[in-house]
Amino acid sequence: MAAFFLDTGPLSLITHPRDERREEARRRLLTLLDGESFAVLPEIADYEHRRKLLHLESRGSLRHLDALKETIGYAPLTTEVMLRAARLWAEARRRGLPTASERALDIDVILAAQALDFAENGDEVIVATMNPRHLSRFVDTRDWREIAP
Repeated sequence: MAAFFLDTGPLSLITHPRDERREEARRRLLTLLDGESFAVLPEIADYEHRRKLLHLESRGSLRHLDALKETIGYAPLTTEVMLRAARLWAEARRRGLPTASERALDIDVILAAQALDFAENGDEVIVATMNPRHLSRFVDTRDWREIAP
């Protein structure tokens, strides 16, 4: 069974109340959920998207995000995930392949750690994003518009 972890790019399209691409994004999400697959909202992606929506006071998008959170799977942050994220961050730095500036929180490694943690349950995990470059160093990451259902 495949679990699609939603990154903030697709998440923003799915939850935007007035963007004409919203319905297309929702249809796209439904095509990925064919009975053999399921979607997961990683807590770090929720945080990254939600903070922006709160800053913009985008109540409609917040309602859609909350509804989505109740509809699909949710992967909470845990101590184990954060410890793994710290190891991923350090390994990437040692290899000379940082994914963000040294002072940045580096949400990409936290998302990758969440996906890797979830994969230990035996499910195939694919991070569905609009920019797979950094995340693909750590976990199966695909442009969500190109994932075959």
